[in-house]
Amino acid sequence: MKKILLLDDDLDIVQIVEEVLPYEQYKVKSSMQCTGFLSTAEHFQPDVILLDYRLADGSGGELCRTIKSHPTLHNIPVIIFSAYTQPGLDFNVYGCDAIIAKPFDLDNLVETINNLIMRKIKKNHTLSMERRPSN
Repeated sequence: MKKILLLDDDLDIVQIVEEVLPYEQYKVKSSMQCTGFLSTAEHFQPDVILLDYRLADGSGGELCRTIKSHPTLHNIPVIIFSAYTQPGLDFNVYGCDAIIAKPFDLDNLVETINNLIMRKIKKNHTLSMERRPSN
């Protein structure tokens, strides 16, 4: 079962994601605060991380940047979602793999997660093929 790690301080979002994604064969672990999130990610080793951009105790964008420079977490796809999409705000500067605007369509969320996992599997397969010694 693939694992999803969610960080959002909106209880409604947390409950929706925790309810819907298990139907798609995902194990979901969630947190509502930045404090301790990196440690949770290190121990849980998710296949995808979902981050809200604007949090009460920090920035999902900055946390994404930290994840993408972390020695053991940098290859995990990160989706930033936010209600704060505005001209001039480019979430890609944080290194995220996808952006989803709130309110979001659940089918779009599932499709985005599936696509990122497939992309990661293909990338890992390609890397393992390149590392094989030739005969």
